[in-house]
Amino acid sequence: MRPASILDYRARSRARVPRFLFDYTDGGSYGETTLAANLADLAAVQLDQRVLVDVSRIDTAVTLLGQKLTMPVVLAPVGLAGLHARRGEVQAMRAARDAGVAMALSTVSVCSLAEVAQGAGAPPWYQLYLVKDRGANEAMIAAARAQHCPALVLTVDLPTPGARYRDVRSSLSGAPGVAGWLHRAAQVAARPRWAMDVGLLGGPVAMGNLAQLVGAKAPLSDYLGWLARNFDASADWDRLAWVRSLWPGPLIVKGILHPDDAALAVQNGADAIVVSNHGGRQLDGAMSAVRALPAILDRLGGCVPVLADGGVRSGLDVLRYVSSGASAVLVGRPWVWALGARGQAGVAHMLALIRAELETAMALTGRTRLA
Repeated sequence: MRPASILDYRARSRARVPRFLFDYTDGGSYGETTLAANLADLAAVQLDQRVLVDVSRIDTAVTLLGQKLTMPVVLAPVGLAGLHARRGEVQAMRAARDAGVAMALSTVSVCSLAEVAQGAGAPPWYQLYLVKDRGANEAMIAAARAQHCPALVLTVDLPTPGARYRDVRSSLSGAPGVAGWLHRAAQVAARPRWAMDVGLLGGPVAMGNLAQLVGAKAPLSDYLGWLARNFDASADWDRLAWVRSLWPGPLIVKGILHPDDAALAVQNGADAIVVSNHGGRQLDGAMSAVRALPAILDRLGGCVPVLADGGVRSGLDVLRYVSSGASAVLVGRPWVWALGARGQAGVAHMLALIRAELETAMALTGRTRLA
């Protein structure tokens, strides 16, 4: 029986992938209060029910930064997502392509940008983290240009990783050496189907976009350690201007919660912004995205598209964000759960669920077009 909802996919993914991998995606930072606020504040958005309106035809399509989407949904960049199924980001990109939505590939994806673009027959958006080695950033931007990525997404809310207790408890971080390896190995052994599909047949288990920096045969722990040491805590607004000078296409700045930062992003070359607290994975106690959204919209006055993410668990949540002023919504955990549960078919079904739920919610609010 196919899952009926996104939360059904969460349960199935939890039962299939190793604990350290599930918790890495599912968890937030510290006490996870911001993660909870993303869900609660979005659920509190009330919609106007309108009746006796002809809603026999519903149009969910939007045009975003020149790209036509069948609905205002983008698969958000999620690190290590490709470990949830064999060469997972390729499978997810194929599902996004077939559904007519965009996907942003993480810097710390398992599959490289070239593998995803070639495997799906279409390039994703590319998400960029700022690292200390500017040459490495230049090379990533050049790779995105070479693959004709429709947009570059610069994530700016990670000068240093937030404290994620679940990752310590699962030994994904904080447990070096043999003890950590044995703990993770026991979790893999408890998921034999995943171990065969991904662990044995899905290699290389690496971060494809960083392989030349860390080493193609390096263990995953080396990649995680390299990242922890190399996020650039000195980056400022001049770095955004520098990225702008290297990237000719649409530039999206992700990780904005304050109206002043939104204005500065636009002043320094952003073509769009994403109101986001990194899914509650960075500053615990930060404002939820849906609460931050109105003040940012007021400050920008419609000069650029404003996207948002955090807490989406249904097509109804997509409409809640759009009704609050977002041009589109990034969806992160749901597509990774669906990938972990059923691979490409799961992501395709998850997107179909979101679209059906969005259409139903639009009909019940008496709206036939998102505008």
